[in-house]
Amino acid sequence: MTDDHQTLALLLFSAFIAVTLGITTWVSRNRHGSAEEFYAGGRLFSPMENGFAIAGDYMSAASFLGISGLIALFGYDGMLYSVGFLVAWLVVLLLVAELVRNCGRFTLADVVAARMAERPVRIAAGTSSVTVSVLYLVAQMVGAGSLVALLLGGTSEAARSWTVIGVGALMVIYVSLGGMRATTWIQIVKAVLLMAGTIALTVLVLLRFNGDFNQLLTAAAERSGHGRDFLAPGLRYGGEWTARLDFISLGIALVLGTAGLPHILSRFYTVPTARAARRSVVWAIGLIGGFYLMTIVLGFGAAAIIGPDAVRASNAAGNTAVPLLALDLGGGAGSTGGTVLFAIVAAIAFATILAVVAGITLASSASVAHDLYASLRRRSAHAKQYSEVTVARLAAAGIGVAAIGLGLLARDLNVAFLVGLAFAVAASANLPVLLYSLFWRKFTTRGAVWSVYGGLIPAVLLVVLSPVVSGSPDALFPGVDFHVFPLQNPGVVSIPLGFLAGWLGTVTSSEPPDAAKHAETEVRALTGAGAV
Repeated sequence: MTDDHQTLALLLFSAFIAVTLGITTWVSRNRHGSAEEFYAGGRLFSPMENGFAIAGDYMSAASFLGISGLIALFGYDGMLYSVGFLVAWLVVLLLVAELVRNCGRFTLADVVAARMAERPVRIAAGTSSVTVSVLYLVAQMVGAGSLVALLLGGTSEAARSWTVIGVGALMVIYVSLGGMRATTWIQIVKAVLLMAGTIALTVLVLLRFNGDFNQLLTAAAERSGHGRDFLAPGLRYGGEWTARLDFISLGIALVLGTAGLPHILSRFYTVPTARAARRSVVWAIGLIGGFYLMTIVLGFGAAAIIGPDAVRASNAAGNTAVPLLALDLGGGAGSTGGTVLFAIVAAIAFATILAVVAGITLASSASVAHDLYASLRRRSAHAKQYSEVTVARLAAAGIGVAAIGLGLLARDLNVAFLVGLAFAVAASANLPVLLYSLFWRKFTTRGAVWSVYGGLIPAVLLVVLSPVVSGSPDALFPGVDFHVFPLQNPGVVSIPLGFLAGWLGTVTSSEPPDAAKHAETEVRALTGAGAV
């Protein structure tokens, strides 16, 4: 990239960082330090504000950079992510949003612990939530590294590493100083910027092909080198049975995983009522639906205008397809329009990463403080007591360090693919226990604990033993081979195991189910009576 690209993009990066740090500083001066303020922003956001924040939280670097890159490289098969990410919100709207808002206070564990023995359930759910959050954070870190590597010419590994470290440091500052209120406003600002940038790019792509989407697809197929096969299933998930099964596994994980993501569930607690939570989701679906339809245009646009070979040459995983597309749409390298559009898109992508990592870090630090620490504190009555909010701020720093380390390790993987793994773990460990708690009258504490660990441990173990970690040129450790599980996404195996473990733990439990607590939870979930 030219010096003009670098200077303008860095100026826009700096402007966004300055604005968001200003929001954080302003909010930190107006807070009163309570847990409700730190975790839920005082529950004062309107459905529209929360809907924009949910969209800002959900439309991550995986969506903006990763999905478009996968479509540019693999055509039809890359669209699975767009469809899966969107359809998942129907599960959230119909099964989760209102009920979670009525039953919990700050975290997933609140919903489950309402009718179970509190300590083991909180430890299990807290552990699972932190694991999912760290996996999700790694994808955002990888996206940040890819973006700045492109900006600086792709020659400096040190620049990528320092970018990951810088993003980690900023997210810790946002969360520890501003809590949920600052995080929410950062996500709202980011959602507006991202939608505006995506709409502008989509219009420019369609104008390039005279508004004819069929002409766009034809050009993409011709440029891809695969002909009509580029527009048909099977380019990435075809051929061998393992690839086809991977396709099914990924689809299941994407559709079911959203309802188990800790940073999405925590957003339902920032509105005053369950009705507001449902209306928030309706707002979010409108924004997210429009966005994912546009990523399809951008992905095929990158294939048609830039070409998969040029995208792959810039970044093997395709993470830089959209910035390269913006450069060409603005007039090409060296042009003023290209420089400006590239810099704006790079800055929006960077803003996307910062906003999403702030939301995920807040949710995971809430799980550490509200679930893990609170449970251990009650066990150790003589230990020195710290407030939950203090522990949450310290946890944000620890989680930031972990995410930075893993982000440096996984920097050559596609960000949408990494998020697919996080969704699989969320769907395996969090969704079964959530649905059983809300809908199964006979569910017990043992069932809840077994459900979480019965999905979490197989999911993580299968990822470790998969081609993602070893045994392939694109693996985390390409020089070794200890993979025994043939699929890249574990969802098709680990999600049923989570549901099976919950059922098995319940039917083998000597503890009788508490009918009174279930009735109380059911009334509270459906009516909101007694909700916080």
